[in-house]
Amino acid sequence: MADDAGAAAEAVTARFAAPIEDALARHLPERSDLSPKLVEALRYAALGGGKRLRPAITCATCASLGGSVETAADPAAAIEFVHAYSLVHDDLPAMDDDDLRRGRPTCHIAFDEATAVLVGDGLQTLAFEVLAAAPGVPETTRLRMVRLLAEAAGWRGMVGGQACDMDATGAAPLSLTQLQRMHAAKTGRLFRVAVQFGALCALPDIDDRRFRHLTTFGERLGVAFQIVDDVLDVTQPSERLGKPAGSDAALGKNTYPALVGLNRARSLAHDTLSEALRLLEGLGLRHGPLDALARATVERVR
Repeated sequence: MADDAGAAAEAVTARFAAPIEDALARHLPERSDLSPKLVEALRYAALGGGKRLRPAITCATCASLGGSVETAADPAAAIEFVHAYSLVHDDLPAMDDDDLRRGRPTCHIAFDEATAVLVGDGLQTLAFEVLAAAPGVPETTRLRMVRLLAEAAGWRGMVGGQACDMDATGAAPLSLTQLQRMHAAKTGRLFRVAVQFGALCALPDIDDRRFRHLTTFGERLGVAFQIVDDVLDVTQPSERLGKPAGSDAALGKNTYPALVGLNRARSLAHDTLSEALRLLEGLGLRHGPLDALARATVERVR
């Protein structure tokens, strides 16, 4: 069943793969007389595979609302650049100290730690450069997107959630409420902004109610995804994950399976997905690409 769900997710993301990969490759530098190793490492980190789930969510949201995927491609790439930078930094010895990512040596292993730090810095700033000049998006909407991404990726969002995760690792276990709050920031905020970007690309003047409901949908999907990730870290081998299996437990991280057990974690993932899908139903967006992608993402743990 997990294989079927994974295939379903791939089928949905495949619809958007070409414009996403084109945007990523188009905006990454190909050469530099100043720092050729940095350019090589940037491309290694950003073009080294992965599910492309966050940019696919942007494109699926845009398509579900009747917008052009081509318009969504650059904002979607900006989100993937931020995600890629976060993975490079997460893998560093000062963070999770991982040697494997997507079945390949992590950036600091393939190159060196200093280069990996600079790769993360470069990808983060490139994201905002791409977003600020996104074609087909009104200038006022681009400015709104810049602020939304800064808030999602910064101290109130992904970075703050990562800091909370680091502080809690090896310490007293978090409560379920604390764990949910941490992952709503660390993971949920980037999913949220992926949905927001898709909505704004399709409907720059989207009404506040629809935008709020889509925002909450993105948050809930992000949390459900994180629960699934925690479960798969326990149940799947390294070859399937593309990274060391069991690394969360080895580091003493706070995870849903560690706190509530595998069965309860699976139930929480599906309950959280159900909350998200009810929001889509209220917006008349069930049975479209966003609905299909959300379902396939969570059903991997069945």
